[in-house]
Amino acid sequence: MNEASASSALQQLLQPLRQSKAFLYLWLGQLIAVLGSSVTMIILPIVIYNLTGSATLMGLAMTIYMLPNVIVLPISGWIVDRTDRIRLILFTNTVRFVLMMTVAILIFTGHLSMPLLYIALALYGLMDGIFNPAYAALRAEIFTPDIRNAANALSQMSIQGVRLLGPAVGGLIITFASAGSGFALDSLTYLLSLICFLLLSKHFVSAHRQKLTAATITSTHSSNTKVSNWATIKMDFSEGFRILMGQQWLWITIVIFSLLNICYQGIIVVLIPWLFKAHYGLTPVIYGLAMAGVGAGAVLAAIVFGSRSRWHRRGWIGYGGALLSGVALLLLTVVSSPPLLIGVMVLEGFGMMMFALVWETSLQELVPTESFGRVVSLDMLGSFALLPVGYLLVGWLADHMGGIWTITLFGSAGIALLIIGLCIPGIRRFD
Repeated sequence: MNEASASSALQQLLQPLRQSKAFLYLWLGQLIAVLGSSVTMIILPIVIYNLTGSATLMGLAMTIYMLPNVIVLPISGWIVDRTDRIRLILFTNTVRFVLMMTVAILIFTGHLSMPLLYIALALYGLMDGIFNPAYAALRAEIFTPDIRNAANALSQMSIQGVRLLGPAVGGLIITFASAGSGFALDSLTYLLSLICFLLLSKHFVSAHRQKLTAATITSTHSSNTKVSNWATIKMDFSEGFRILMGQQWLWITIVIFSLLNICYQGIIVVLIPWLFKAHYGLTPVIYGLAMAGVGAGAVLAAIVFGSRSRWHRRGWIGYGGALLSGVALLLLTVVSSPPLLIGVMVLEGFGMMMFALVWETSLQELVPTESFGRVVSLDMLGSFALLPVGYLLVGWLADHMGGIWTITLFGSAGIALLIIGLCIPGIRRFD
């Protein structure tokens, strides 16, 4: 790539920052929060393994986190499309700030127990189940077509860049300080994130909010409000399904990834911490660097994807990236050198980010803004619904059959699902 084309690609990538203040506040708010959560996600498995030493209980903890998330998703999509999305974000971030600070205090005082951690994880999962559709819907509204590819790529690139830092910081904190310090840092980042979203609320008055105001005014003058509201609720819930079923790319991918996430996320969340800590006997710093490698690969993918305003043959690009991620997970069972393990995690991050960017841009193109909350909540429901069972199954199999065997089984199953998907013309030909 010559200097002129490199400069042009960089200008294209940075266009959202120059063009949209709403993008800037949204970007900063999420970026700061991700820094804290990426530190916590490195520390949390180590805390659980130190308390229990059990892969099964690690899987149970992740199940307890996911269950409220999954249960609330069908309702949260409707809430997102019927209330102020920014206020929902402010509420959920406030609760998550309180939860992280509480866990930090419990660790510092020596009172943290698994039951208390389970309660915190359940509440955190509930807040995530509301925040994620609200954030996705707000992002779809702010990422207008003229900046969409660059905005998605820049958001993901910077978030993954923070995740390069977060795991390394988490590894250093757990090695040289304490787990409580990591949770305290997470709570501080949620507080700073709240300030950014407050600035966004003052600056950005969305078309969605204006429609909500108009609908409220109209409904107060209606003589059949109760009947209309009930009919509207039923119509709202069916609208998300109607949009999904009208696009083969959307519903088939959701079905495939509802199963694929069991395979991939079960390995990443439950078994990779075990692989580094117990199987290979590596320090938390190496584990943190390896997880930072996921961020490095994702940043590279975002740079590649954001350098162009339009990509063709996106079905192949998205599913091909997910296949690369599966191959990387299988390689973890045959390499033990820290540099090679970090390199494999870079490949995993690159592959999944290519799929994520294709998926996010396709959702924003195919789904109307006013229905985005309901559709994306159904997407998340499909992606997350089976994860609680998957976490438990992966943890149980690892304890009874062996972790390496379990990684091989689930990695191979994930690759097989993607190959089946590519055999379907609507997936293979998605452009």
